[in-house]
Amino acid sequence: MNTPAARTPDSDGLLAEQLLRLTRRLHRIQKQHLEPVGITPAQSRLLRTVAHYDRPPRMADLAARLEVVPRAVTSLVDGLEAAGRVRRAPDPTNRRVVRIELTDAGRATLRELRSARRAAAEDILAPLTGEQRDLLGGLLSALVDPAPERRC
Repeated sequence: MNTPAARTPDSDGLLAEQLLRLTRRLHRIQKQHLEPVGITPAQSRLLRTVAHYDRPPRMADLAARLEVVPRAVTSLVDGLEAAGRVRRAPDPTNRRVVRIELTDAGRATLRELRSARRAAAEDILAPLTGEQRDLLGGLLSALVDPAPERRC
């Protein structure tokens, strides 16, 4: 039976440092690919989040989903609205509630974003074989979406 090699604080620290460096590199490359689209990574994330809702979300819904303070969402929506990518719309059942809707320009931007994200991913993953990419995907899934702990 194979037993995993003993982990040391130094090896775990090195691994954590490599993950942080990779994260910074991902952000840099993503930003480079988003510049021609004229959108920031945070605006991109908000636009993608709005698109995932069945009906236009409230600002509070977006803040909760993005795990940010409502003021951050307001700033992002302001920028996207100024660019014509989203619009604020009154809720049909509660006029005090404002919902955020994608515009046609916002949907077009989402299509551009998909292409930009694929190009950024290819830049990052280029050194890996298909098998290595599959392995990395499994490892990242284990870190991002860990299985719930078993209860006795």
